[in-house]
Amino acid sequence: MKKHIVCFGDSNTHGYCAKTGGRFDETQRWCCLLQQKLGENYLVIEEGLSGRTTCFTDPIHEALNGVDYIYPCLMSHEPVNLLVIMLGTNDTKERFGASSACIALGLKRLIAKAIATTDCWSGGQANILIVSPQNIDEKYIESNVGVTMGRGCAEKSAGLAEEFAKIAELMGCHFLDANAVITAPTNDVDYMHLTMEGHRQLADALAHKISEIL
Repeated sequence: MKKHIVCFGDSNTHGYCAKTGGRFDETQRWCCLLQQKLGENYLVIEEGLSGRTTCFTDPIHEALNGVDYIYPCLMSHEPVNLLVIMLGTNDTKERFGASSACIALGLKRLIAKAIATTDCWSGGQANILIVSPQNIDEKYIESNVGVTMGRGCAEKSAGLAEEFAKIAELMGCHFLDANAVITAPTNDVDYMHLTMEGHRQLADALAHKISEIL
């Protein structure tokens, strides 16, 4: 059986393209590129939902709380060899009122529930890779999403990597900071979504990282 890798994230895992308002295609999205790089012995499963948070329930949009969905997600794809979590960008929204440290505690809660979903794990042992997302550029506030994202998102985003690294170590997870491997800037439309080059660079780094894990 192929090794199942579940990629659990938000719009940057779904492959949202800010320039078109649509989605990058299967030759462009990092999950699809990762599949190509890892080869036929792996099954990379895209579980990206625009707006998803670690644990916060959005008062405007439904079904975005990661904690609420992680159990059925993992069970529907069992046996799972590796869970890749890349969340945190949406948690910085002003309406959630959460600091970088509090967002990391939300991630901790999500990880704990994933680990507790014991029946999904291949071999019965949880295996999780935390990816801290690319930072939001401060110019986002002047874009068309600035009014709904609210104030302080770039500052909180910049603090996630340090906080997520602590949680990953505490919870026994692997860790990768996307900012350390993505040199391409965010797009110049909303300043928070990956560009096509960003998707490629992330896929390259994850393929190397996952080859060390599995």
